[in-house]
Amino acid sequence: MVFNFENRTKRLAPKQQYRRRVVIYTLSGMVFIFISLFIGAIGYRYFVNISWVDAFYNASMILTGMGPAIELETDNAKIFATIYSIYSGVAFLTAVGVIFAPLLHRWLHKMHAPFQEDSI
Repeated sequence: MVFNFENRTKRLAPKQQYRRRVVIYTLSGMVFIFISLFIGAIGYRYFVNISWVDAFYNASMILTGMGPAIELETDNAKIFATIYSIYSGVAFLTAVGVIFAPLLHRWLHKMHAPFQEDSI
């Protein structure tokens, strides 16, 4: 199974399984980021009443931690931006963690696994 990582008592996963795991985890993280961007763009479109491009731009700036790109005027827009900013801080770090999980796991497993000829 791709989602089960091997523990330190088991052999290192073959390269093909590792590559498949990296692809699946990267795609999962990217899908999570795109869903988060979509939620932000819809929220900015609805609460701030700006164009789709500006809503996408503002949502991406908030999601990556750069800050808002436009000045918000209504209280509802400010409340949405506050909630989306808090969500974005956790969502982006979670997605990065998911993307790097296979790489970090393989590195840690190599550091603790006994020497194996075909593990490289």
